Amino acid sequence: MAFVKGLICKECGRSYPAEALSICEFCFGPLEVDYDYDAITSNISIDSITKGPNSIWRYKDLLPVSGDSPVDLGAGFTPLVKADRLAAELGLGEVWIKNDTLNPTGSFKDRVVSVALTKARELGFKVAACASTGNLAHSVAAHAAKSGMDSCVFIPSDLEQAKVVTTAVYGGTLVAVKGNYDDVNRLCSELTGDRPSWAFVNVNLRPYYAEGSKTLAFEVAEQLGWTTPDHVVVPIASGSQLTKIHKGFEELFKVGLLDENPHVRVSGAQAKGCSPVATAFAENVDNVRPVKPSTIAKSLAIGNPADGFYALQVVRKTNGSIESVTDEEIVQGISLLARTEGIFAETAGGVTIATLVKLAKQGVVRPDEKVVVYITGNGLKTIDPLVSQIGPTVTIAPTIEDFEASVDLGGL
Repeated sequence: MAFVKGLICKECGRSYPAEALSICEFCFGPLEVDYDYDAITSNISIDSITKGPNSIWRYKDLLPVSGDSPVDLGAGFTPLVKADRLAAELGLGEVWIKNDTLNPTGSFKDRVVSVALTKARELGFKVAACASTGNLAHSVAAHAAKSGMDSCVFIPSDLEQAKVVTTAVYGGTLVAVKGNYDDVNRLCSELTGDRPSWAFVNVNLRPYYAEGSKTLAFEVAEQLGWTTPDHVVVPIASGSQLTKIHKGFEELFKVGLLDENPHVRVSGAQAKGCSPVATAFAENVDNVRPVKPSTIAKSLAIGNPADGFYALQVVRKTNGSIESVTDEEIVQGISLLARTEGIFAETAGGVTIATLVKLAKQGVVRPDEKVVVYITGNGLKTIDPLVSQIGPTVTIAPTIEDFEASVDLGGL
């Protein structure tokens, strides 16, 4: 069963039924899912979770769906990797990588899409749709194919070719829009009212869709032995993922799965070419001013982040920080994670690792903290920015003499 009372406005507190709604009709604030936490507490336990599937659906009682047949490709329960070599290089103590590059379509979006399309089917929608910077399009197309739903996904026309191909291969309708993500999202918002049978997962189903990101907190706590880290570093696009990770840790305590109230510091990461939330944080203002994105980190290139204000609130409340990094630093971050921990992240991961480097140098992330860094997408999707900078060490003739003359491994 789903322990959902309905939807509630984050601003004015007005209640709504658990339908395909995302905006409060009174104050235009965003809606979020309102749970019956007392009922969840009576039903959930560590034992019931550990007996569940090795996916996000082991936490079903904390997700806004009902029924026993989720739209599921196996998202979640990805590795939490102790990153000792990375920690040593940065002068930190205990660093962990939450490696979501290993989700079915190579990004954390499988978490939110699995929840959204399960809810879409529950509500009777026929077509799965979304506005996307790439990873979401890929995931929606794949999950729709699995469930037998039609799909129509919208992307900026300048998206990385790997993300275009890995979306189109599932056979749905792929619409490339001449504009940036904010243009695409605006179009999808307009289409929502004209297509009553279409589930735009990050528009009319956004309150349910966003809840999937909580599983990134649930899994980390479980993988750390039902404890929480001291500090997490999270990439910011719309800002939703960061806010939901924070919410996830708090929910675990609320329903009795954690012995102590978590005090997790939350820090955010953005690319300088699209850093409206980082700019607002640096200027100590609440107004997140929209920007026109210009960065290689296209999966984070949302110039008008829907949850930017709420991400700011979480970071300030938890005594975290938000930093932005250049395209050059992004490539360096990708390389640093790859050569120290053997994890190849997409450009969003480069943003997060480069931000960790900055925060460590500033003393914001401390050596005495247990730190979890969220790596949200696979690097095979975004090799284009690396091609001109990373390649063969040397090119030689097929002879031992040429090899020995050209390659020096320090006497090994």
